[in-house]
Amino acid sequence: MKQLKLTGFIFFLFFLTESLMLPTELQDLDNFNITQKFIEENVEYITIITFAQYVQEAPFEEMEKLVKDMVEYKDSCMANSMLPKCSKLPNNVLQEAICAMEGLPQKHNFSHCCSKADAERRLCFLYNKKADVGFLPPFPTLDPEEKCQAFKNNKESFLNHFVYEVARRNPFVFAPTLLTVAAHFGDVAKSCCEEQNKVNCFQTRTVPVMQYLKAFSSYQNNACGALLKFGTKIINSINIAILSQKFPKIEFKELISLIEDVSSNYDECCEGDVVHCIRHMSKIMNHICSKQDALSSKIKGCCEKKIPERDQCIINSSKDDRPKDLSPREAKFTDSENVCQERDADPDTFFAEFNFEYSRRHPDLSISQLLRVVQIYKDLLRNCCNTENPPDCYHYAEDKFNEATEKSLKKIQQECKHSQNLGKDGLKYHYLIRLTKIAPQLSTEELVSLGKKMVTVFTTCCTLSEEFACVENLADLVLGELCGVNENRTINPAVDHCCKSNFAFRGPCFESLTAHKTYVPPPFSQDLFTFHTDMCQSQNEELQKKTDRFLVNIVKLKYEVANEELQSLLTNFGNAVEKCCKAEEDEEKLVCFNKESPKIVT
Repeated sequence: MKQLKLTGFIFFLFFLTESLMLPTELQDLDNFNITQKFIEENVEYITIITFAQYVQEAPFEEMEKLVKDMVEYKDSCMANSMLPKCSKLPNNVLQEAICAMEGLPQKHNFSHCCSKADAERRLCFLYNKKADVGFLPPFPTLDPEEKCQAFKNNKESFLNHFVYEVARRNPFVFAPTLLTVAAHFGDVAKSCCEEQNKVNCFQTRTVPVMQYLKAFSSYQNNACGALLKFGTKIINSINIAILSQKFPKIEFKELISLIEDVSSNYDECCEGDVVHCIRHMSKIMNHICSKQDALSSKIKGCCEKKIPERDQCIINSSKDDRPKDLSPREAKFTDSENVCQERDADPDTFFAEFNFEYSRRHPDLSISQLLRVVQIYKDLLRNCCNTENPPDCYHYAEDKFNEATEKSLKKIQQECKHSQNLGKDGLKYHYLIRLTKIAPQLSTEELVSLGKKMVTVFTTCCTLSEEFACVENLADLVLGELCGVNENRTINPAVDHCCKSNFAFRGPCFESLTAHKTYVPPPFSQDLFTFHTDMCQSQNEELQKKTDRFLVNIVKLKYEVANEELQSLLTNFGNAVEKCCKAEEDEEKLVCFNKESPKIVT
């Protein structure tokens, strides 16, 4: 799939229904025949992504008839757009078609969604998605030669299968992101299949593609989780902080206009409404590029690109420089005599403007810290505006903001120093133990994944100049994954409280958690702690995964054991593997493992 095809695909989404107008950018395509070709080449992708994300368990073969039906639907609507069926929104058409597939809703347990309609049905399909994809088989891997043969034999089928496998394992990722990943992967396959050393080429060039997917997946999941758990207000606050840091020259009125577009975009993208998601994304980027001189000096090159490269470029652009005439602080929020009256006149706008003014003056702070400052200010005014002399009370607000920030900064510095002292493996084991103790109800695979990501946070951020913001922003994405997207996800009362009580203070809440006190360990299962000779054949990475799983399982079993003793058990495990793998014959190794295993877990 060439990068340009995405533009044609987007054109199809807007063309499909008369109720949606084509963005101006897309009207610049050379002629209708080229656009028609783009549509015909790419119509399958939206069907594949939607189906794979909604019905993750279904095999690829069950989807093929739906793809064929949607192609026929597209063809008939392009031939006669006045047909009654063509006035429906594409997302509704797709969900209706999925529900109409004989036996499928019952087989895969989503028939309750099919009894609903419109917004209720969209939300039902959303809540039915499963973030923990441990029930799926491992991602199919082919030898590079086999990949290239499959790519050569049928490129479209090869990429369709790739999109399907990625989408079902990333059910909350927005479709435009998955399309971009597919385009990049298609480019990688085309290039690497012409190389002599295909193995090295695929290993090297797929890394940035998957990093792109993981980064956008984490952010989109976190944003959608915040929207579903806390509502539009918190999404507005997050986006005000982000855009104020990115575009510190922006006027407040312009920011609010932009925020309205951005927030409605999240509503639609998080619900899985692909058409409106893409439409609003295009509208937002058009808005930004039309005002680029007043917004940022960093996006001129981006705005000269075509969709979707333009959008990706703007999202990844650097924060603009602070205006030279921007004062260190905005006095109207601490020095004015009329703060309480202004707050009371329009609280939402008042605190939005405070968020804007504070965020654009502090590009070095994390989004969570900026939201905490806003909450501190709200609490301060709630108290001060009920005193006899409010100005004397809130005049010291800046001191409270600085005090809170200094406290958070010291905490991050301590954690970075601690992580450097522990080393990469020690840090991973620290977080595997900690995460398992506070959330033992999570699956072993989830806990191993979360522990690995926490290590990435500190190894990535602790050497950077923006250490504080980097650690908190990335750690917040990991906590967002732990909390999940759906508001009805439950782990245990303590963790649920941190996930749902206050988005800004989610990090400090988790830091205060101790081992879950009412957790009942599972009954001992020898199968979990029976080691085989394949331990000795494992490559270093695979052995590390087995070691991580062993540690999580032992923590779940020996829940009340001190961390030091758990580390000791892990050392014993490593010693046993090393000892038994020295034996020459497999039978000797097995005898050794059978002898050593009980010593480790008893």
